[in-house]
Amino acid sequence: MDTARHFTLLDRLLAEADRALHTAFPAAAHTASRVNPAANQPADGLSTDERRFSGRLMRVNHAGEVAAQALYRGQAFTAREATVRVGMAQSAAEEIDHLAWCEERLRELDSAASRLNPFWYFGSFAIGATAGLVGDKFSLGFIAETERQVADHLDGHLKRLPPNDARSCAILEQMKTDETHHGDKASRAGGISMPAPVRALMRLTSKVMTETAYWV
Repeated sequence: MDTARHFTLLDRLLAEADRALHTAFPAAAHTASRVNPAANQPADGLSTDERRFSGRLMRVNHAGEVAAQALYRGQAFTAREATVRVGMAQSAAEEIDHLAWCEERLRELDSAASRLNPFWYFGSFAIGATAGLVGDKFSLGFIAETERQVADHLDGHLKRLPPNDARSCAILEQMKTDETHHGDKASRAGGISMPAPVRALMRLTSKVMTETAYWV
């Protein structure tokens, strides 16, 4: 007898709503499955201004991880092939670590997550779901390009962080490694190259989000 549960569309929508509430809102707290990369780094010797600046950069990175969760979940929701859907959900689960590490670092820096995280989440979920509706190869290519742009963004932040902020740097270095892996994984799974206008629109959208999250 087949005892596997078959989820209805309503079941799936409710599950996604629950996940959104646990990801996007300020009361959310995430538990990492891996040790924080900053665990063995020395305590901060940052000035007040340096702590404020690092806090703002880490808020941007946290907002980016909220958006990444939503993109993966949106794409998994509309994926046509079960293998693609499972792969998207798996990558999203692996990146929960990034959320937990960024949240911990924000607390250490006496900073806070972006108040616009619900907007970043639901907007990104819609974008991800749309990419999934276009087709799995497009959706995988969208992930590969997103992760490439995220890795470039993290490189920029690593150069901008105060040189003595070893704890933030350790977190961003590991995040960059993971993002590169997920992008390569999407490409190997059959992702196609994004057209130039799509890549440009992705960069513009990312710029709006990062510059806004820096302040709010």
